[in-house]
Amino acid sequence: MVITLNMLTKFGACFEALRWFKNQNETNALKLLKKAKKENHVDWINWLAIRLMNKKQKVEFAIFTAELVLDIYEKKYPNDNKPRKAIDAAKNYLLNPSRKNINDAADAANAASAAAYSAYSAASATYDAAYAAAAAAAASAAAYSAAAAASAASADAASNAAYASYNAANKNKKKIQTKIINKAIELLKIK
Repeated sequence: MVITLNMLTKFGACFEALRWFKNQNETNALKLLKKAKKENHVDWINWLAIRLMNKKQKVEFAIFTAELVLDIYEKKYPNDNKPRKAIDAAKNYLLNPSRKNINDAADAANAASAAAYSAYSAASATYDAAYAAAAAAAASAAAYSAAAAASAASADAASNAAYASYNAANKNKKKIQTKIINKAIELLKIK
């Protein structure tokens, strides 16, 4: 796919990204994403890749990002499976995008969001606030994966899943970012 300045402007790209793009001799989307990766423009890669994905790819992307950090939540809250159920609901949607599975994904997203909210509240009252906040961010990523399946605004949900995963990753943030970027590029190759 060819990327143009007009397309990026229409998408609402930030000034810095537009300036960077103007200085490129490349317009091929995948080549641009790889170049941005080399230059460590993680936010731009997520932003553009998600806008180029179809809904199925956005949901796959959101699921992938949430699963990268789900273990953080499950270690902190082993008896709460709401985030896992949200991811499973998103997977069910991918297998069968029926009205029932869309509704189930919406319900699961709401439940996982409530779990994330509870975990964020607990984070402020604990000695291990950083870990609790990471667990909450992981639950948010799961909620966003289900929301991507349930929502017409799947781009926002997929993007939020990625950012929540970055926040959950904490000390492994760079490693998680690299995996997420690679997944975005991989998904666009099979579009």
